Amino acid sequence: MTATTSQRELFQFLEDRFACAQACTECARACALRASLVDPDGTPEQELVRRKGIMCAEVCDATCRVLSEQNHLDEESIRVQLEWCRSVCLESAHVFDQYPGAEDSAKVCRECAQACSDFMATLV
Repeated sequence: MTATTSQRELFQFLEDRFACAQACTECARACALRASLVDPDGTPEQELVRRKGIMCAEVCDATCRVLSEQNHLDEESIRVQLEWCRSVCLESAHVFDQYPGAEDSAKVCRECAQACSDFMATLV
């Protein structure tokens, strides 16, 4: 028995949604870890890295919840959440690029931003 086109589209949509949620989870972990490694009483540069890490972790976590839970958000609300996450991830990646040792965190943030962009492209 083969799946109908609408079933295949639904499966693809759910797979894409899960992939984006997974990227958000990985980014939230990486950013929370990055923030925890920075001295809260450090230099202004360190404080910026810490704040961006915390903010990115919180936004990615919220986005993952929106994507993972059965909710009644309309497509536009999901799109707004994805755009917010994408934007925060790119900002965080830029800050992490300037901080020695944070390259892996920057990479994970960019991957999450790309996953958000990819999933937004599937929304009609």
